[in-house]
Amino acid sequence: MSKDTLSVTDNRTGRSYELPVSEGTIRAMDLRQIKTSDDDFGLMTYDPAFMNTASCRSAITFIDGERGILRYRGYPIEQLAERASFLEVSYLLIHGELPTREELDRWIEEVRYHTYVHTNITKFLEGFRYDAHPMGMLLGAVGALSTFYPDAKHIHDPANRHLQMVRLLAKLPTIAAFAFRHSRGLPFVFPDNGLDYIGNYVNMTFSIGGRHQPNKVLQRALEILLILHADHEQNCSTSAVRSVGSSHVDPFSAVSAGIAALYGPLHGGANEAVLLMLDEIGEKKNIPAFIETVKQGSDRLMGFGHRVYKSYDPRATLVKKVAYEVFEQTGLNPKLEIALELERIALEDEYFIKRKLYPNVDFYSGLIYQAMGYPTDYFTVLFAIGRTPGWLAQWQEMLLDKDQKISRPRQIYIGEGKREFVPIERR
Repeated sequence: MSKDTLSVTDNRTGRSYELPVSEGTIRAMDLRQIKTSDDDFGLMTYDPAFMNTASCRSAITFIDGERGILRYRGYPIEQLAERASFLEVSYLLIHGELPTREELDRWIEEVRYHTYVHTNITKFLEGFRYDAHPMGMLLGAVGALSTFYPDAKHIHDPANRHLQMVRLLAKLPTIAAFAFRHSRGLPFVFPDNGLDYIGNYVNMTFSIGGRHQPNKVLQRALEILLILHADHEQNCSTSAVRSVGSSHVDPFSAVSAGIAALYGPLHGGANEAVLLMLDEIGEKKNIPAFIETVKQGSDRLMGFGHRVYKSYDPRATLVKKVAYEVFEQTGLNPKLEIALELERIALEDEYFIKRKLYPNVDFYSGLIYQAMGYPTDYFTVLFAIGRTPGWLAQWQEMLLDKDQKISRPRQIYIGEGKREFVPIERR
């Protein structure tokens, strides 16, 4: 009769061990009993970049990379992107259930009430150079919020925790819009709470001499992109939020760690890299030659492949549809023709099929953001706005998880053994 255990024989000692298997995992601490002697520390696993290590149990996001499935709290991403608002999805991620009409109305009002930032934050942002990277501005300002709300350190008070999450959801788009306008030498436009969440952000970003008249198709496209970015399991930035949050720091500081991680080109900057690649290709006729350089290892096919997905990224399918809707409004971007042809060739090429390299969410999102009028160095800020509810949901889940302690990975020491100090005159 089968048992939910794993039998391990240590060939160094000949001893055998039986380790419990639960939810497809063994507990790493169960390996510590495997020793060669009484003073042996015990066996550890070595897993750089956490390629096969589960650091938590989570009920927020489900991904099946082999089948291209992404769900938030059990709801397929396709249904949420088509039918829900961003604040509905934010409520779902943080509270675990979709809101009723009454709950959603109350949630919207709570967020709307907190959209303004302290005037000292505007002065802080004005202190950045005219050419400061908007992600650096966002990182600094969100971290600074912890000094404006010292009550945020009371993380074990549910009501206080809720207030800080609302504050972050409300104020991050305001700070993001201010960063956009600072880089253009434009005066800040303050929140207009007669507008909805997305409309308010767009108005603060693009308004010139009065309320911005939005294009409803582009505004909904932006909302869909934010929903698609709202959470994605234990990625680099989410892991950073959880790890820093495990020290029981305030949520503003924990989320600023996520922003810092997202700042990196291997994480949030991927869609910018796609546009640079398309610029490098230049014309459709150059695609075959570019594909050959990729196969030879001298170039990279940006926007293809994913650590988790081994089939088509479900978000990429939705983004591609959004791209067509956006370009119907803005006119066709020549880069889209290159992207479509590049995708067609790559998906028919055995080299890429064998390696399971399919378009990911970054392949088309940069083209959409560019068509909306956002510069490439601002794309990651939009990503951060979308990811904020996921970061907050993951942060709260980590706090309430009794298994979690302060994060501290182990290491394998490979340095020198004990050495005697040498006086400087003898070195």
